[in-house]
Amino acid sequence: MTDEEKENARKLFAQQCDFVLAAAEPEQFPKSNLPEIAFIGRSNVGKSSLINALTNRKSLARASNTPGRTQQIVFFNLANRLMVADLPGYGHADAPRAEKDRWNQLVHSYLQSRPPLRCTCLLIDSRHGVMANDLSMMQFLDRAAASYQVVLTKLDQLRGVDRKERLKAVEEKIAKHPAARPGALMTSSEKQDGIADLRAFLAAFAEPAQN
Repeated sequence: MTDEEKENARKLFAQQCDFVLAAAEPEQFPKSNLPEIAFIGRSNVGKSSLINALTNRKSLARASNTPGRTQQIVFFNLANRLMVADLPGYGHADAPRAEKDRWNQLVHSYLQSRPPLRCTCLLIDSRHGVMANDLSMMQFLDRAAASYQVVLTKLDQLRGVDRKERLKAVEEKIAKHPAARPGALMTSSEKQDGIADLRAFLAAFAEPAQN
């Protein structure tokens, strides 16, 4: 990413970002012509923290201490140039079967049939690497031909040597998945590592700025 791309992305994500709605059913998805990006990952992967770091806000996306509590897709409008979708986390083993079924129906419907969706950011905890539920999601996205970018979170909790080994292991897995974009982006919401690069990547999907 060039310095100019990073600066333009910083300006975009510093603009107004408004809550649109929270959808519990596919029929509630907002009608929109804006290009859309989505965030998905295991429960407690740091998704809300990452969205807040990208937009430089403390509580735009609200984190829950109870895995699986949020079972809605939350939509945000960024400067009328980009729609951001915050998908509920997966992998909460204690959730009732009916709740898991609702999650599957909601998220799968979104990922398979959302016309404005340009890219899904699949968040993976860098401390653990690709786990079984992450692999299942990658396989689903492959089958749906839904382009996705793997983003490693909580980078600050790994030592330097461990970071290189984890990145190599994750990228070896990514290479086997046709819908995955090459490589992984490494981030830390706490230390802001990789945030500028992720902003620049996402800003490339946005509508052009109006002069």
